[in-house]
Amino acid sequence: MFEWLENFSYIIVFNILNLEKHSPISEALSFFIYDTLKIFILLISIIYIVTLLRSYFPIEKARAYISGKNKITGHVLAAIFGVITPFCSCSAIPLFLGFLQARIPLGVTFSYLISAPLSDAVVIAMLLSLFGWKIALLYIGIGLLVAIIAGIIIGSMGLEKEVLIEVKPIDEMNYKEDETKFRHRLRESWEYSRDIFKKIYLYVIIGVGIGAFIHGYIPADFIALYAGGDIWYAPIVSVVMGIPMYSNAAGILPLVEVLTSKGMLLGTALSFMMAVVALSLPEAMILKRVLSTKLIAIFFAIVGFEILLVGYLFNAILQ
Repeated sequence: MFEWLENFSYIIVFNILNLEKHSPISEALSFFIYDTLKIFILLISIIYIVTLLRSYFPIEKARAYISGKNKITGHVLAAIFGVITPFCSCSAIPLFLGFLQARIPLGVTFSYLISAPLSDAVVIAMLLSLFGWKIALLYIGIGLLVAIIAGIIIGSMGLEKEVLIEVKPIDEMNYKEDETKFRHRLRESWEYSRDIFKKIYLYVIIGVGIGAFIHGYIPADFIALYAGGDIWYAPIVSVVMGIPMYSNAAGILPLVEVLTSKGMLLGTALSFMMAVVALSLPEAMILKRVLSTKLIAIFFAIVGFEILLVGYLFNAILQ
């Protein structure tokens, strides 16, 4: 969907700046240009569309359905929806904001935010080709379970007051049946989208910049050295090392293949991959403008602990 952005970043890095291919600085800079512009486009477009649709769509009915008698249903639907959206942890934030704006329950929105970066059609295809259908199915199932359980736990903790972003109600009083109705909706949606963008664009730049530096300058050998081998603490090291990094699942899978070829157990490698894609320092930087530090810390702690358990589980099963 964003191939043109990738080509644009390559033109700037290799044709205009004339940097050497596969060098750390070229890898970092192309990553920064591509991801920053992609998140900006998603942020503005998704918030705009959600705001516009919200003025027409019966959000209260949808919210009542999602938070109905069976509370697990909303989490399951959100996690499955995450699988079919091809977003990394930072790119999923605009839709996460859209859910918050639509007043979808907080825990359900987190089930989506956790699930979205873990799996998509490309990741499933790559897992099938690299590790076979059993590993692919196990990974997808575990990923959904992680998202659902974490969302349920966060939703049960009563943390709605930790959401810093203002959720503005749509002013139905202004929508009269005349020729200005549609233009009013468009203008209000644009103003709200612009307001959100102004509040978090700097955090996007800083967050992606940190992720780009790590992406370009942290080699696979460094990771394999400290998290490789059949040692009990390897999954812990892999999760701790993975959280500050930033990539999408399709981008990190080739690294997972390299790490396993260097002696890292597959469970440890997959827990590293899940930590990289589901939790990242750039994601935390962007969320800092939307959520309190307390809520971000709880989110990272719950998901990080679940991913750690997944690493040990995979190692036990696959051995």
